[in-house]
Amino acid sequence: MNLADEGSLIERCKNGDREAFASIVNHYMRPAYYVALGYVGSPEDALDLSQDAFVNAFRHIKRFDSSRKFFPWFYSILKNLCMNHLTRERRRHESSIDEMAEEGSVPIPVEAINPEQSAVRRDLEVKVGMALRRLRAKDREIIILQHFQDYSYQEIADLLGIPIGTVMSRLYGARRALRRELEKLGVT
Repeated sequence: MNLADEGSLIERCKNGDREAFASIVNHYMRPAYYVALGYVGSPEDALDLSQDAFVNAFRHIKRFDSSRKFFPWFYSILKNLCMNHLTRERRRHESSIDEMAEEGSVPIPVEAINPEQSAVRRDLEVKVGMALRRLRAKDREIIILQHFQDYSYQEIADLLGIPIGTVMSRLYGARRALRRELEKLGVT
């Protein structure tokens, strides 16, 4: 969806057009879900949080500048909901890394042709999910945006409101931290 089409839909949303907002939701539903999944690890929670973020965005759409891209604004809403959810969960109960891994894992695009490959894939997904959850929030965020969402450096810079050089530097450090966590889990 180009900026002009998106801007037109946003203007219709500001006038209460729910069908226009449905078009925006349909366009961004998948990336929103995967961003939330990367933060919280649970497919059910990710679905709930991404839906809540769309509801919040619709409620506050009149504040949005339709000359700008929608997703960076929406991303900040979704990120805040995810961070609040994680804080509530942490307070509710301190769970072990093993329990968190059972709640969900980050999908890795690997073809599984037979049961053995499927089991290896699932084990790798769980370990990557565990390693990601051990990272600092900033490191986890940038890894997810670049490697699981396939955003360019420029798109990440726009989403996070940081210079592209900072994106590259944070990504370098985050990859090193992820590699260390994976090695601790026996993944080479």
